[in-house]
Amino acid sequence: MSNLQTALESGRFAITAEMAPPKGCDFSHQMAMLELLRGKVDAVNVTDFQSASLKASSLGMCIKIKQAGLDPILQMTGRDRSRMAIQGDFLDAAAFGIDTLLALTGDHTTVGDCKESKPVFDLDSVGILRAAGCLEAGFDCGGNQLAGDPPVFYKGACVTPVYDPVELQLMKMKKKIEAGAKFFQTQGVYETESMKPFKELADKYGVYLMAGIIPLKTAGMAKYMNASVPGISIPDALIDRLKASMNNGIEGLEDEKAIKKLKAKNQKEEGVKIAAELIAKFKEEGLVHGVHIMAIGAEELVPQIIEQAGL
Repeated sequence: MSNLQTALESGRFAITAEMAPPKGCDFSHQMAMLELLRGKVDAVNVTDFQSASLKASSLGMCIKIKQAGLDPILQMTGRDRSRMAIQGDFLDAAAFGIDTLLALTGDHTTVGDCKESKPVFDLDSVGILRAAGCLEAGFDCGGNQLAGDPPVFYKGACVTPVYDPVELQLMKMKKKIEAGAKFFQTQGVYETESMKPFKELADKYGVYLMAGIIPLKTAGMAKYMNASVPGISIPDALIDRLKASMNNGIEGLEDEKAIKKLKAKNQKEEGVKIAAELIAKFKEEGLVHGVHIMAIGAEELVPQIIEQAGL
């Protein structure tokens, strides 16, 4: 049984962190970041060609994480693989003891850095969940029986709480539950109210909900996300907090580089506080069963966020 499954089913507030593989074959930075997460998170969720950009595969890094003694979550998108390739990767994962999966449809290749790559989209997230369930039943996508004991997976999927109409996301969540999803992580959220209908649906079907937490590094980042990232809505009050934090301690400084550096540091620290406060509020109000922290290349912030949240 995976660490995440154990945490969620025991009623403990679960914590996962997200990490991207390198754009190359040197995993040394990722392995150093993993050591900062050791003992602080239940699992590390590895992105699969996030934003349709080429990097080392999720499976390769999950194997590295497993060999380092931590628990990985294998992300699987339908953009780049046929159902046969997806099931083959799942079998490889099981052979290395990787038993937690997150099914995603995936962004189109036109938004990525290899725009001439042909998208596959043989299966969407629901189809990927079903493909994993097929293997668990002992058969491949052609109905052929697998050799030996079938794999066992703890399967998850995603939802987007800030969505209009929200009923469409709730319908999609229900389909994913019916396809075998046992846990859900959300797109980054910055207020608690939008989570209530998803928690009600999760409780109704006995599955688990984890709030996506993206630490804000600057007010500019927050504005960009509001304008450009679907499903993200950052309240003006939080952006104002980041702006207000910039000038802490700059009085008397004259060096422009030092001022710029301090403003960036102040905003990053305020972003950590905001993330920690949000996590604490989610836990206090009982609106989620855990959190998924997406630090986007700043994994060194995750331990600070966890500590400040009182977890």
